[in-house]
Amino acid sequence: MHGCADELEELLATLGVTKDDRIVFVGDLIARGPDSRRVLRIARELGALAVRGNHEHRMLVAYGALTRRERGPRLGPAHQRLLSELTEEDWAQLEALPLSLEFPEHQVRVVHAGVVPGVPFEEQQPWTLLHVRSLTALGAASDRYAPVSWAERYVGPPHVVFGHNAQAGLQLFPFATGLDTGCVYGGALTALVLERAQVPPPPSERRDVLVSVPARQRYVDYGPRPARAS
Repeated sequence: MHGCADELEELLATLGVTKDDRIVFVGDLIARGPDSRRVLRIARELGALAVRGNHEHRMLVAYGALTRRERGPRLGPAHQRLLSELTEEDWAQLEALPLSLEFPEHQVRVVHAGVVPGVPFEEQQPWTLLHVRSLTALGAASDRYAPVSWAERYVGPPHVVFGHNAQAGLQLFPFATGLDTGCVYGGALTALVLERAQVPPPPSERRDVLVSVPARQRYVDYGPRPARAS
């Protein structure tokens, strides 16, 4: 979501979310977009679940260094402002975010970025869950964009739902769904909507369970505009 609070509210309204629905975010709730704090507040009010994204992790590392009066990671101007804007409640919310969530009734695992195919989940590195986009020639995790995603080579179960890779846009593979359609970059905000105990349908049918709203503007200029989900 990257702080795209208006689009989040529009998507929730389009979905007609009620107290009986379970909302799960795939990380990167904050940073780059216009209103990170409102996104966090909406998530709290919904009682939503979420996994930690690389932007939450980077901000937590910076915040920890600040409180210890140590040198932290280099931050751009937007992240630096966010470091001073977030409240104790916001920081506690970010700190509580897990690296993964399991939904056995849907045969789904949620992570922010992905996994290395063939490696047992308990042996996956935290860096991989937060950053991977592709694989090297030797099959190691890489954060670089490549035409072939790690998800194309992943064979479940479970089905992995993830975000992170806006340059690739919507990704529909037999055992993985990538939902980052680049809202903050002028694309769209996209949700995978499953009924109780429903498993993700095959790629040829999965667009039937996707709901998307367009970005209201291009908040960050970050290369080519991602393709919108449709």
